[in-house]
Formats: sequence, structure tokens, C-alpha cells
Amino acid sequence: MSLYLTPMHVGEVTLVEAAGRITLGESVALLRDQIQELTVAGRKKILLKLADVTYIDSSGIGELVSAYNTVKREGGTLKLLKLTQRVSDLMQITKLSTVFEIFEDEDKALRSFSDKAA
Repeated sequence: MSLYLTPMHVGEVTLVEAAGRITLGESVALLRDQIQELTVAGRKKILLKLADVTYIDSSGIGELVSAYNTVKREGGTLKLLKLTQRVSDLMQITKLSTVFEIFEDEDKALRSFSDKAA
């Protein structure tokens, strides 16, 4: 299964729903292009929903870190939402759970972007 990305704007936040696999090749390039497109368009509050991501390999993890750094360099924030158990375990093992803000509740995640500005 390939990677499918569906961006939608919720106020100032862009919620990107991801489904499929984030692996070396086309899916990593698709994620990179989507993040670059959003930052170029001035969308600096990005929430990446991973509930339907079935697998992430080391290249996918690297691309998540790269996306985080790209958004941060542009003065924005990238947060993660609804990780599957497998992806959550991977984030714990790699200690990336200490880098990313990770949410289970979509409303709390969306509100967290406003809380930062206050």
C-alpha cells in the first residue's frame, strides 16, 4: 500500500491525514513534498495524523525528523496525532517521543497550537 496524504485546514492549523506506509522511495518523497508545499504557502502549524499509517521504516522516521526540522526552521510547529501502537512503540524506542509533541485527542492537539501563542 502506498502513502496517501489528505491536508485540510482547521483555522490556522493544517491537519494532514496520512494513510498507508511511510517507507523508502515514493512515500517518503510524497511526505517531504507535502511539508515543503505547506511551509512555502505559509502554513506553519502542522498536525500530522498517523492513525492509518500501518508501517514506518527507518527512512520514514528520518523523514519525520526532517519534516519537523523544516517546519521549525520556518518558525512553525509540527505535531503528531493518533499514532498506532506499532508507530508509538517505534517513537519510544527511538526516543523521538521526547522530540515530538504527540496527541491522542484531536481537539486537544488543535487547541495546543493556540495555547503556545497565548
